[in-house]
Amino acid sequence: MNEIVIIIFQLAILILSVMVHEVMHGYTAYFLGDMTAKNAKRLNFNPINHLDPFGSIILPLLLYMATAGTFVIGWAKPVPYNPLNLKNPKSGAGIIAIAGPLSNFAIAIFAALLLKINLVLGGLVQPIFLQIVIVLNLALMVFNLVPIPPLDGSKVLFSLLPSRYFKIQYALERYGLWILLVFIFFGFSLIIPVINFLYNLLA
Repeated sequence: MNEIVIIIFQLAILILSVMVHEVMHGYTAYFLGDMTAKNAKRLNFNPINHLDPFGSIILPLLLYMATAGTFVIGWAKPVPYNPLNLKNPKSGAGIIAIAGPLSNFAIAIFAALLLKINLVLGGLVQPIFLQIVIVLNLALMVFNLVPIPPLDGSKVLFSLLPSRYFKIQYALERYGLWILLVFIFFGFSLIIPVINFLYNLLA
């Protein structure tokens, strides 16, 4: 298998998967009564509207080169929403946040089903392509559920915490990006066993 083809396919799946992730945030907010994402034209799959130069292109390429292709992750521009338009801003924020990772899990499940069907049919498609879809989407799901701002896991956590912990939330949000960068480069190995477990469970 041509390595260039694999690299291009990985980046294409990563970009598509992060777009699905963000669009699902927007649709969930829309269903909960907020029109912000719709008005910002974020409820579509136009890459121009979603891709973040650093998170969608530069970081994945750097990580690919730094890890010899063993680890690629990234993100798209966050879909905006106005919590004031939600009936319950606190719980609504958690529901909107969890929608993104769940969309990646749904993609991984669908790809796993296709992988099993493909094996039954005698391997009409190279299994590695479906395996890439599964791994990348599981990685996106698990990574985004880490409770470090601005990841979705932090929003889910904050939606469940009592209001008296607001100071903790404020401190995490203030330094969250720096904590996240440290985690990406030094702590990502902590969630690899979770990704591997889910992959073995599905595939």
